[in-house]
This record gives sequence, structure tokens and C-alpha cells, in this order.
Amino acid sequence: MPAIKHESNAKLPGKFEDLVHLLPPQAIADDAHHENTLEMIDRLMAVPRLTKGQESYLETLVQLVEAYEARHHAIDGLSGIEMLRHLLEQHGMNASALARLLGVHASMGSKILKGERALTVDHLKALAAKFKVRPDTFMD
Repeated sequence: MPAIKHESNAKLPGKFEDLVHLLPPQAIADDAHHENTLEMIDRLMAVPRLTKGQESYLETLVQLVEAYEARHHAIDGLSGIEMLRHLLEQHGMNASALARLLGVHASMGSKILKGERALTVDHLKALAAKFKVRPDTFMD
């Protein structure tokens, strides 16, 4: 699948049907299609206030990515904290970066990764948005 041709700052259409013309939602077949879909998700996540069409389109893309990643990039048997550590490593992030992402004191990132502090609902939402996974990914 060819890369999406667009300017990353270009305004996205508000209607579902118009978004489909940019990147038709379909089963993700390979890593290139996966990357294109993630790029579109990132662009939609950057929109301050989504239209109903954009929300629906975003949810469709997220479900397609989840299905693809479950088949091709699944990591079974990891606890929520182990999955968090894995995703942080994949994104070149450390405990301090985790604390910044969650908006907590710098020492909290390390405590969370050691299992000394629990993640809150707001933390789960922030992590899910950052890593494009379901919030329950980080729960045991």
C-alpha cells in the first residue's frame, strides 16, 4: 500500500465519507499499511475537537490496528507493568519520560515501573492514547 499523500498540517475532512477517500478503512495487510493507519490515527488524535465523522473514522482505524497488532505483534503473557516497560522501551522512553507523560512528579515514573505505585484511570487513558492500545493493556 502506498504512503498517504498529504501535508501533515493540512486540515482533515470532517465527514467520515471524505476521510475514507484519504485512507479507506480496510483490514491491515502489512507493516506499511499499519504505519499509514497509525499516521492517520496520530493526525486525528491531534485534532482538538473531533466531528462525529472523525470520531467514527478514528474508532474504525483503532479497531483495525488492534486486530492487526493482535495477529502480528502480540506479546502474550506479559503483566500490565511488563507491557508498559516494553512499550516505553519501544518508544525510547524511560521512567522520567513516563512521569512527564502522566503529569506526575519525576520519582513517580520509577515507582510505577517498580510496582510501588498503581496507575490511575487518568494514567491509563494517557498511556492508551500515547501507545494506541486499549487502557486495559496495562491492567492485570
